[in-house]
Amino acid sequence: MNSLNLKIWVEAARPKTLAAAFVPVLIGATIAFQDNLINWTATSVALLCAFLIQIGTNFANDYFDFVKGADTDERIGFERATSKGLISPKSMLNATILSMCLAFIFGLYLVWIGGTVVLAIGLLSLLFGVLYTGGPFPLGYNGLGDVFVFIFFGIVAVMTTYYVNALEWSIDSFWASLAVGALCTNILVVNNLRDVDQDKKAGKKT
Repeated sequence: MNSLNLKIWVEAARPKTLAAAFVPVLIGATIAFQDNLINWTATSVALLCAFLIQIGTNFANDYFDFVKGADTDERIGFERATSKGLISPKSMLNATILSMCLAFIFGLYLVWIGGTVVLAIGLLSLLFGVLYTGGPFPLGYNGLGDVFVFIFFGIVAVMTTYYVNALEWSIDSFWASLAVGALCTNILVVNNLRDVDQDKKAGKKT
């Protein structure tokens, strides 16, 4: 892979969005640290999985928005690699699958220490990351994107990070997760307001 292709893939991963994956893990781990229950290995793996799921979701969004016709030349904001012909749809789909599979593989460590509840949460996170723009009823196309972001980037991410550290649930992590979820949802709302006119043309209810 030459430097130009690498740059295209890095931009397609949307590194600026990774803060939305980093902050929930940071908050959950900070509360665990405050409670003297921090597990640095679990925190590191949780952060890696969060990044991979976020990147996989970004790739899926790039692919499905192109397939569904939501990304056109009229789109405002950063360029989408698939719609601009920089990355083929097949390659973008393969990258989505690879990112999600890597998240699952690394997440097995968290399942090993956290049990079936972590497995269920992880599988749902992977599934809804794809269903945000994919599938017969994409959440982002039917006004449910905000709900998805609030739950998974807020409540789920913060509380599960705490859980894989402490192996118990925390009411403090729940209250903190509400603020994180609201912040991440606000980022989505700003993006949706920017794209609202173009999304209407594509039948996307943001």
